Amino acid sequence: MQNLTVNGVIIDDTFAEAFGMRATAIIITAPSRQWALEAARSMTGFATSVIGCGCEAGVDVELSPDETPDGRPGVRVLIFAVSTDELQKQLLNRVGQCVLTSPGSACYAGLEGTEPLKLGSAMRYFGDGWQISKRLGNRQFWRLPVMDGEFVCEATTGLTKKAVGGGNLLLLAHGGAEALAAAEAGVEAMRAVPGVIMPFPGGIVRSGSKVGSKYKSLVASTNDAYSPVLRAQVASELDPDINAVLEIVIDGETDEAVAAAMRAGLKAVIDLGPERGAQRVSAGNYGGKLGKFQYHLKDLLP
Repeated sequence: MQNLTVNGVIIDDTFAEAFGMRATAIIITAPSRQWALEAARSMTGFATSVIGCGCEAGVDVELSPDETPDGRPGVRVLIFAVSTDELQKQLLNRVGQCVLTSPGSACYAGLEGTEPLKLGSAMRYFGDGWQISKRLGNRQFWRLPVMDGEFVCEATTGLTKKAVGGGNLLLLAHGGAEALAAAEAGVEAMRAVPGVIMPFPGGIVRSGSKVGSKYKSLVASTNDAYSPVLRAQVASELDPDINAVLEIVIDGETDEAVAAAMRAGLKAVIDLGPERGAQRVSAGNYGGKLGKFQYHLKDLLP
């Protein structure tokens, strides 16, 4: 492998390995931007990894009133899972517990997919027989009576089988402050790319994992090769002057969206430079044996 150096930042000659996933999207609206975001944040809580959370979810983009179906402030939320059944389960649980319950909220389809997922058509039973169906053109909505008025929810939303999960960048730095600065710059740039989410807290994960464990009950465990405190005890990937590593994980509606986000994030990290940010950028993969999508860092360079 031949690493490259751009603006003083070393770019490993490697690739991020990602996986095909199922995904859907919904649009949440509310009387104000604050309450649209409150519902979305609640719905996307505990949704960092399919390993332990069942799905990965996050806010894709905020929407102005002229971009939403009911002319109110809104947000578009993306949800990813490994199977259609799990995606349907997570969608209904999270909308039912976090959007239906949020003051003044409404919920609409956020994706035209290959097949429908149930939304209001399943949640309508909460209306206990008082729910009302309404059709506008080829779209069906359900109106459920609640204590502050009505909860309007579109009957279905779309499913896509072209989604990608697990695009990633590993940011290696002299210390924690520099690693965090690089990661924050990368996430900020990626958030400007439509159709992607970074599902971990603030878009950043410090507990990067490898497949498997010495404990048979675990499917994933700490990525010891990138842990500075284990450098002298394992086959480490870290140079002596690297004392902190942070990872950005990216999920996208499409292969192209993930590549665009990684390209934007990589550029932001390079522009920040090694003095204030990362000295080196790498990526996590499994030798190309598990995931069908590969994002080579050298192909994403600005």
